[in-house]
Amino acid sequence: MSQMTGGELLVGALERHGADRVFCVPGESYLAVLDALFDASIPVTVCRQEGGAAMMADAHAKLTGKPGICMVTRGPGATNASAGVHIAAQDSTPMILFIGQIERGMREREAFQEVDYRQMFGGIAKWVAEIDQADRVPEFISRAYHVATSGRPGPVVLALPEDMLVETADVAQPAAWIQTETYPGLTQMADLQKRLWAAERPIAILGGSRWSEDAVAAFTRFAERFDLPVACSFRRQMLFDNLHGNYAGDVGIGINPKLLARIKASDLILLVGGRLSEMPSQSYSLLEIPSPVQQLVHIHPDAEELGRVYVPALAIHASPTAFAKALEGVQPPNELKNAGQSETAHQDYLDWSGARPQTPGDLQMAGVMDWLEANLADDTICTNGAGNYATWLHRFHRFRRFGTQAAPTSGSMGYGLPAAVASKLAFPDREVVCFAGDGCLQMTMQEFGTACQEGANIIVLVVDNGMYGTIRMHQERTYPGRPSATKLVNPDFADLAKSYGAFGETVKTTAEFGPAFKRARASGKPAFLHLKLDPEAITPAASLSQIRTAALDKH
Repeated sequence: MSQMTGGELLVGALERHGADRVFCVPGESYLAVLDALFDASIPVTVCRQEGGAAMMADAHAKLTGKPGICMVTRGPGATNASAGVHIAAQDSTPMILFIGQIERGMREREAFQEVDYRQMFGGIAKWVAEIDQADRVPEFISRAYHVATSGRPGPVVLALPEDMLVETADVAQPAAWIQTETYPGLTQMADLQKRLWAAERPIAILGGSRWSEDAVAAFTRFAERFDLPVACSFRRQMLFDNLHGNYAGDVGIGINPKLLARIKASDLILLVGGRLSEMPSQSYSLLEIPSPVQQLVHIHPDAEELGRVYVPALAIHASPTAFAKALEGVQPPNELKNAGQSETAHQDYLDWSGARPQTPGDLQMAGVMDWLEANLADDTICTNGAGNYATWLHRFHRFRRFGTQAAPTSGSMGYGLPAAVASKLAFPDREVVCFAGDGCLQMTMQEFGTACQEGANIIVLVVDNGMYGTIRMHQERTYPGRPSATKLVNPDFADLAKSYGAFGETVKTTAEFGPAFKRARASGKPAFLHLKLDPEAITPAASLSQIRTAALDKH
């Protein structure tokens, strides 16, 4: 061992724990870390705004299962990054945010860009700390990895005093972080099997994080043995093959009414990994609180989530990966009381997602989705932020494989583009398609520059209707005919892409989309496809005029 600066110790710890990328916006408050990264094996992605950097870290973690690493400067840098920290918290994503901090001797004077990060992030991060001594850097980072990934994963925030980072110490690095799994007990699994044997209308709902490709495969085999209908929670559709015969659809915004009725009529709900929070629970109306009418078997890696909102008939404290392994020993009875129900549930899903509603305008999003479904590989990664445009992806795209979806269950706008950049950097050989509304995109549009700088050849579908569409829809429902603060004046997104030296093309009709996408794919560059959507085409189910008329009729 030899004397190393706090910055060198930090980077060495990240290498030790297997960090494979750092997303950052540079700042003078952590120059010693940036200097240490110069000699490190960890690639550094320079982002344009701290919110985008934190969202990239979140998406990287979603798709790899390893903590996403983000570095920002103090004050404004940290406040900007808070958007990504909030996403990681609500989405149960492991992430570590490092913030450059003022020198230790300047505290409590409101020094330049001084912020108390324990107060600022205390309500949304799993752990917030400030590293005061260089010789404790390895200890703090080891703890950060374990806290971020244990139980219900989430974000950790570590502040780095500028003078601590140049302080030297001679200290060993601890052992590399290894994911700790929590396995269910034999008694619980025997209890589960008895309940499954007795159930006449069971259904599973998969959600949360801490899944893996092997866990998805194991749960699929279990569902096949028990002829069990399987639904996925909001923006977690990649947890079960959407074209598998047991798939029943997604439990989120705009749920299939038949799936909603099936869940309410079920006598056993197997909730694995998720929390059944506001969006999947249909604003907490899906199940009775605190005691559901149905038998609820809740499996979650964090004991504090069990019974927090819903009192389960059987609570199993286990990670999805460990629970899926334990399911291999759960066998069906000689005769299933629910035989044939998964086939019916899957057909309901196919009918719901297969419908192709006509909407106003020359560009039909249904036609766009038809082309994509016929031309995207099963391993294509799809990303999105928040907005009505995302309905087309969630309802009509068939996710076939684990690790193909990066979307915020927190409903954060601006997520799709940085998530697409991170996805392409993590999996350069796979196609990455970003869905973004015009309002959503412009929250983080500057990160297209990051894509160009990194050579991340993503294809961004900019669904442009000239407004904050979701808010306008709600306005028309609540205050019909009185739109306020929702109109947008937008740039020519295709020309904007070209100004970066990237590919850009405008699509005004359904027939133009397929050829334009092929040209974007063949360009070998990041691409914007500017889809000019009629403002009336607000949802697959209704136009703006129809929503306004229905609201006026109620009034």
